[in-house]
Formats: sequence, C-alpha cells, structure tokens
Amino acid sequence: MSKDRYENPLVARYASKEMSFIWSPQKKFSTWRKLWLALAKAEQELDLPISDEQLKAMEENLDNIDFDLAAKYERDLRHDVMAHVHAWGDQIPSAKPIIHLGATSCYVGDNTDLIQIRESLDLVEKKVVKLIQVLAKQAKNYKDLATLGFTHFQPAQLTTVGKRCTLWLQDFLIDLEDLRHRIDTLPFRGVKGTTGTQASFLELFEGDHEKVKTLNLRVAELMDFEKVIPVSGQTYTRKIDFLVLSQLSAIAQSTAKMAGDIRLLSNLQEIEEPFESKQIGSSAMPYKRNPMRSERICSIARYVMSLTDNGAHTHANQWFERTLDDSANRRLSLPEAFLGVDVILTLATNVIDGMAVWPHVINKRVMTYLPFMATENIIMACVKAGGDRQDLHEAVRIHSVAAAKVMKEGGENDLLDRIANDEIFAAVKDKLDTLTNPTDYIGRSSQQVDEFIDEIVLDQLGDVEEVEMDDIIN
Repeated sequence: MSKDRYENPLVARYASKEMSFIWSPQKKFSTWRKLWLALAKAEQELDLPISDEQLKAMEENLDNIDFDLAAKYERDLRHDVMAHVHAWGDQIPSAKPIIHLGATSCYVGDNTDLIQIRESLDLVEKKVVKLIQVLAKQAKNYKDLATLGFTHFQPAQLTTVGKRCTLWLQDFLIDLEDLRHRIDTLPFRGVKGTTGTQASFLELFEGDHEKVKTLNLRVAELMDFEKVIPVSGQTYTRKIDFLVLSQLSAIAQSTAKMAGDIRLLSNLQEIEEPFESKQIGSSAMPYKRNPMRSERICSIARYVMSLTDNGAHTHANQWFERTLDDSANRRLSLPEAFLGVDVILTLATNVIDGMAVWPHVINKRVMTYLPFMATENIIMACVKAGGDRQDLHEAVRIHSVAAAKVMKEGGENDLLDRIANDEIFAAVKDKLDTLTNPTDYIGRSSQQVDEFIDEIVLDQLGDVEEVEMDDIIN
C-alpha cells in the first residue's frame, strides 16, 4: 500500500471489512451494472428490441470491471457515468447499444446510493442488536450491585450498576426501533428520467403510460425494493439523506453518552474498559490505564453527529430539479457517517462485553456516602421510639455538616459515629448497622432491570436467535 498519500483512517484503521466493501468502488460500479441489467431486462419484458444474448453478455460481466479503462474514458469525457458506459460497452460490444437506454446518470447514481444505504443500515441494525444483547446481559449480571448514583456528577441516591446499564440500553432500543422504521420505509428512486418526468421512457414506449409505470415498478422489483419514491426531480429528495444521517447521529449520540459515562467511571476506578496485557496507556506514564476505546467512540461519534448538519444544508440547497453541488459532498458524508457508526458500534460492544467492574471500589464509595442517605430512616426509627422529629432533624443537620467538613479535610465519614455517641439517637444506637444496608436504598432497581429486559428488550429484539436470548436471561 502506498504511504505517500492521505488514507482515510475510518477505512485504514477502524471500520469493518463489510462496511468498507459496501462503499467501495467495486460495490458501487458493479451495482451500476446490475441496475443497467435490470433496466434492460424490464425493457425487454415490455417489448423493446433487446435480445437474450445481450442480457446474457451483461449478466456474465457484472463484476469484472476494468477500472483503468474507465479512468481513461473519464479523463477524456469528464463524466463518470458515461466513462463506465463506454468501458463496459468495450467489454461487451453486443450489448453496448442498449446499455443505459433511456436513463439519466442519476438512474445508476441515486439508485446505487439507496442500495448502499439500505445494505449499510442492515449492517448497522445487526450491530445495534448485538450491542443491546451484550448490554442486557451485563444489566442482568449487575442488577443487584448497589452503586452511588450521580446527578450533576454530584453524589445522589443509590442505584445499581445493572440499572445504570438499562439507561444506556433504553437509548439503543429507541435507536433500533427508529432504525427498523428507516429500513422498512427506504424507497427506491426508480426509473424517472432527466427531470423526473419519465419523458425519455414515454418516448421509448411510444406514449404508453402504463408501460412506463410498469417499467418503474419492475426495475424496483428486480432490485428487491418494495417501495418507490412517488415523484422526483432528477434526484431523489435529499431529505432522505438527512433522515438517514439523523438516524446515524442518534446512534452516535447513544454511544457517546454511554462511553462518556464509562470514562467518568474509569476515573473513579469503578468500571473500566478492557485493557490488553501488553497495552500501553501512556508513553510517559507507564502506570496509566486510559479509556482509549471509549475516548475513540466519543471522538468519532462527534464527527458523525456533525454530518447531520451537513445533510440539512445539502437538502436545503438543492435548486429546483437538481444542482450538482450535492455530489462531491455526498461522496464524503454518506460513506463516512456509516463507516463512523460501524466503528463506534464495534468498539461499544467490545467495551461493554469486556468491561471490568470493581465491586469493592464501588462499595467503598457507597459506604462513604450512605450514612447521609440513611439519616431519614434513622430519624423515622427514633420517632417511632418516641423521639421529636424536629429535634432529631436538627441534630442530624449539625452532625452531617461536621462530618462533611471532616471529609473535605481528607478524613473518613464519621457521621454514624457522631450519631451513635449522641444520646438523642440512643434508640437506634445498636441498630445502625441494619439501617445502613445498601440494598435497602436501591428502590426497585433490581426489579426494574428484570422487568425491562424480560418484558421489553427481548420483545423488541424479536427474531434474534433463541440461544442468544437465553444467554441474556441466564
């Protein structure tokens, strides 16, 4: 591989072979040929003079693309579609006269884009499902492990590690539902002509409108699309690109939120991403264990999210039936958005599947803050034993402020000792241990995890293989 020119890191370093292939020149231009073949087949079925021999020549030469010859033609013609028409025509002279018959460049360009988008969305769906499975399994594993919750990144009430996983999981379930809708409703551009009027095909079929309508639907059927966009200019509306980019942005947001949480938890040493035995965290600080996978997720997700704005401007600036200022832009934004999401979903699944959870560190932080949370239960127990609620509340306030000051000065939380040594709390002095059990402060966290996964997650996954669903449950 040449090292004297720029390489796109999404392809060279990060993305899967499957996603990279979908957006490769081989895939793009072989799909052009499949579209030309589908058009010729449908035109033959509708009685245009196209022979079986011509179709056979096309079928036998879908993938053997002479890229050098096409490049030579493009240098001369300054038109990529016509360059490939001529290059393929040179390979199959018998079919040359009927290649691209009645079509405009966007017939192959736009329809190929939609085919690539659909295949990419299918791959993204598989990866979202895999991530959901892994998250659901970890939520089950840690549904009972009490951990300190945070609001404003300040200590709040307790939750569980598994319950926190369900918050991430819920975002991906929303993404999955929307993603499936996008896949199910994605249309084919179809056979529309230069400005969307189908005039060239109406001419080919000597004014027979029904044949033109049939041609449009038949080509879509041959390319395995059930839905065709009702009307178009030369291009399909770039609103579709914006919606697709928005969907990818939504997934990027979910992964970035989760990865950001893991980065913060890594600093607290409660949860860490996988770290290889020979992995180096820093060139200068050998002891460091940086959350580099999660940081990479956030980094690439930020780029993917920025592309939604790009798609909005592209759609808004398409004049009348089309302008060409979308072309170079879409060559970048569409593939890079999919490549980016492909990367971050793979990374996210790896991080969650191999995440290290440190219960002792988690419990130590829980027990540091639990005395503050337990004070309401302590007050209630004392009131039941005959104490005055207002006096008890004031005593707790005074002791809490003092204990917090000790902590800020580097000491341990001594609130329970202060309460134990205060006669106003004599009724619960021997019961403090039972009033500071973390599991008494996690509410319905454990039950919420079970209910959410058993009743909602598994139902939404639907057709996932049973063995994988069993892995989650068990």
